[in-house]
Amino acid sequence: MPDTSSPISWWRSSPYVVPVEGRVDAIDLARGFAVTLMILSHGVKGLLDFEQIPDWGMVPIHALTKFSSSLFIMVFGIALAVAFLPHVGTDSWPKKRLKLLLAGVSIFFWYKVLTIVEMFHLAEPEQIIDALLYQTFPSFVEILGFYAIALIWVPFFLSLWVRMPLWLRLASPVLMVLLAEVLAARFGFWGSASLRAILVEHDELYTWGQLARGPLILLGLLLGELILYCQPNVKRRMSLSGALLAVSVVLFGGFLWLGWPDIHQTLNAIAMNDGKHPPELTFMVFSMAGALAILAIALAGGRRLARVLKPVTIIGSDARAAFIFHISVIFVVFRYLLGYWQSVSYDYALTLTIGLIIGTALWIKLTAWMRSVQ
Repeated sequence: MPDTSSPISWWRSSPYVVPVEGRVDAIDLARGFAVTLMILSHGVKGLLDFEQIPDWGMVPIHALTKFSSSLFIMVFGIALAVAFLPHVGTDSWPKKRLKLLLAGVSIFFWYKVLTIVEMFHLAEPEQIIDALLYQTFPSFVEILGFYAIALIWVPFFLSLWVRMPLWLRLASPVLMVLLAEVLAARFGFWGSASLRAILVEHDELYTWGQLARGPLILLGLLLGELILYCQPNVKRRMSLSGALLAVSVVLFGGFLWLGWPDIHQTLNAIAMNDGKHPPELTFMVFSMAGALAILAIALAGGRRLARVLKPVTIIGSDARAAFIFHISVIFVVFRYLLGYWQSVSYDYALTLTIGLIIGTALWIKLTAWMRSVQ
């Protein structure tokens, strides 16, 4: 337990890194929500342009899917804290660190494969090669590129994190935001638009910047520490859930203030990804408000809610498999083989996407069963 004998010692305290036994169902459920919302967005947007989506589809459905980006990255940080932070500095850490690095290599491989899958139907070969060489960036699979690069520096950053005092860990997300803003405003990145996009994002290149989105990883690490401390005790876990929900309510209030007086127009702009890349205040406040609300619900519901929403939990238990499966189905089966690109109604595309969500859960369950019987 952290040393709280005095305010000074509390501010200087190290992370709470007592491990929990087995998987934390709430984390799988929260990750499952993030991936399910992502599939919902990709499934429809992979077949239709925004102009083909009716108003009731834009708001609320596709506005709500914008919770997924912040939630997915925060849960990444939470999972790092819960699964790996307790091992930092122990005899098992070199093996765990290597596991993270190899996961990054695997994700990088699938990122490039799925780049081809996303682009082969409509893009020219030269455009695909440019994307593979980081001259341009695909939109649907770019999040994998973010994780592949993050898994290069995160395993080494965790060794620094456990040595940082609490005050610095709490300040780190803000410090990274400031660093990203200063670099974006004042640094030329040696004239490389691609390097700028990879680090702090670029107006004309759709990608996820390491420094622009990294604060969400650091926030996830902080939340992961709290989950490690609160998970064994129901009262503490419910208190954490309530606190997250309260922050969510405050953020939603901030969003209403920022979007006033035309909230519907603001939501419609968010549904069309206005302010997503590079991240802008109104979009991020809305996205983080929803992400924290979902995380609060997952923590409060725990194992019971994870069982009730088992398909979502299954998807969250293997996000990489879920990503590979749904992208392959959308771009190979729906677009290429069935010819559904811009040729179906919104209702039909939405129905296909709901079926894809269920199919993704079944695919993960099937492949897990196949591995278990081998």
